[in-house]
Amino acid sequence: MKKAILATKVGMTQIFNEDGVLTPVTVLQAGPCVVTQVKTVENDGYDAVQVGFADIREKLVNKPVKGHFDKAEVPYKRFLREFKFENASEYSVKDEIKADIFAAGDKVDATAISKGKGFQGAIK
Repeated sequence: MKKAILATKVGMTQIFNEDGVLTPVTVLQAGPCVVTQVKTVENDGYDAVQVGFADIREKLVNKPVKGHFDKAEVPYKRFLREFKFENASEYSVKDEIKADIFAAGDKVDATAISKGKGFQGAIK
């Protein structure tokens, strides 16, 4: 079963295993994510779940997105992403997805967006 959640990077730290070997790790703030829309094969042609993460002020949301959140009756979110699931029908609008869906030892495929600092100029 495919699992997905949105998260933001908090920072970096390090942990030691039983043998004393140091491993750098990334600290993430994962979830809770709210399901804003469930897409089905009948209506949309594919199965997917649209989730939102990180609350945002109403002033910062444009009208079309505001209408989307109002229809789902969920608070406004900063990040809105869609994940294709075969079992999308198991979810419903307003469901919360939390980090406890993952177990210890699960493999995670992480995707990120860079901070985009632009052109830095020539290096001397």
